[in-house]
Order: sequence, then structure tokens, then C-alpha cells
Amino acid sequence: MKGLIQRITARDQRLGAFRHYEILVQVYVVVLLISNLVGQKLSAFGPFRVSGAQLLFPITYIFSDIFTEVYGYAGSRRAIWIAFFANALMALMGVFMVWIPAAPEWPAANQEAFRLVFGAVPRMIVASLLAFWAGEFANSFVMAKMKIWTQGRWLWTRTIGSTVAGQALDSLIVTAVFFWGTVPWTTVLVAAGSGYLFKVAYEALATPLTYGIVAWLKRSEGVDLYDEGTDFNPFRKA
Repeated sequence: MKGLIQRITARDQRLGAFRHYEILVQVYVVVLLISNLVGQKLSAFGPFRVSGAQLLFPITYIFSDIFTEVYGYAGSRRAIWIAFFANALMALMGVFMVWIPAAPEWPAANQEAFRLVFGAVPRMIVASLLAFWAGEFANSFVMAKMKIWTQGRWLWTRTIGSTVAGQALDSLIVTAVFFWGTVPWTTVLVAAGSGYLFKVAYEALATPLTYGIVAWLKRSEGVDLYDEGTDFNPFRKA
């Protein structure tokens, strides 16, 4: 069936039958974890300042688009939950390792550097997890619904439209929860808005790459899945 594309619905989907799904999930999780680890670094591009998280985290939305477009909402849902728990586990283990007393002979500068990379305040952990969960599921839901509405045409409208919805939730939640009660709401909205615009522009620029990967996966897997009759409950197992 290689090279042939068969249109199927979500009820006919079997994730275990796909050849590339599992490796894509693994890469997706790794990208998410790395984006959190390198997020503190600030890079300069001329007059612009961009953090490591801003550069890498939007890639997870590209993965989410690919999962939903090729493997359906159920495929995206499974990947999101795996990434969510992996992210939570990494955050908790990082906090634990920072909390453990350092050996007396270990330089204090090393401990401080370790704390900067692996340490996180509880509020930031909660903010990032809530934002990731809500944003990714909103992105996948909009992507799946728009595919049905457009009958599979105009992929760019789905990739950008889903990002507009998902990143709006992500940016607002992570900023609001983290800065709740510490800065004026106007500051929260400005910070969320600037990050949001950057992420949406990032996704738009990545559209040609998304087109190429989606087309190759559909040919290789031999399917084009539509979420007709799908239960969009994010807590459903299958």
C-alpha cells in the first residue's frame, strides 16, 4: 500500500499499525523536555531577544499538527499525555536533585549553575504544565475540526488556525499563572501577547516544512485520517 493514500475515519484507526508514529512521539517528547532545559538562555538576533524556550517550544506545535493531520486526534491525544507526564516527571526530579545537599567539595558555582538549569519554583511548574496541556489539546481539536470543515484542503489554514487558538491559551495561561498577583494585569497581557505573536509567526514560517512532512507521512503510512465521529474528550483512553 506504500505510495497509496486511503481515506479513513477515526473509528478505523489503529495507532499500532503505523510505522512512524512511535518514533515521532519519542522525538516530540525529547524536543519538549529540551526546550524546558534550555529555556533560560537568552539569545540576540540583532535588536531582538529570544529565549531558548521561544525558539524550541513552538516545534512541539508543529508535531501536534502533524500528529492530528496524519494520525488523527486520538494519535495527538496519546502523544500529548505522554509528553505531559514526561514533562511533569522531569520537573519534579529536577527540583528533587536541586534540593539534595551538594557535596562539600563540589564548587558552589556548580551548584548554582545546576539550580538555574534544573530548578524551578512550584508556580512555574504548574503554569507550564497547565499551559502545555490546554494549548496542545486546543491546537489538536481545532486542527481536527478544520480538516473536516475544509474536506482536507488548505492545510495551511489548519496549521495556522490551530496555532492561533492553541498558542493563545498557552501564552495566556503560562503568563497569568506565573505572574498572578505580582505584576499588573496590563503587564501580564503585554508579555503574553508578545510571546503569542512570535509563536504564531514561527508556525506560519514553518508551514512549508509541515507540508513536506505531512505529505511524506501520508504516502508512507498510506492513510489520510479524518476525525469523523471522534470523541474529543481529552481524558478518553482511545
